[in-house]
Amino acid sequence: MNEQNNENKLIEGQDYYITPEGYRCFTEKYHLNRGYCCKSGCRHCPYGFDKKTGAIKK
Repeated sequence: MNEQNNENKLIEGQDYYITPEGYRCFTEKYHLNRGYCCKSGCRHCPYGFDKKTGAIKK
């Protein structure tokens, strides 16, 4: 019941990395696999979202 499907597991170094402050930062690969922009202004957003203007640049 507590088994997690391998498809749902995040892989450190591929899907995310730990910042010097201790936060989990998602990579561009993770965002592309997710398939949509969350409009949170993510550091590695491949969709070109600009949090200041609220628009996607691409």
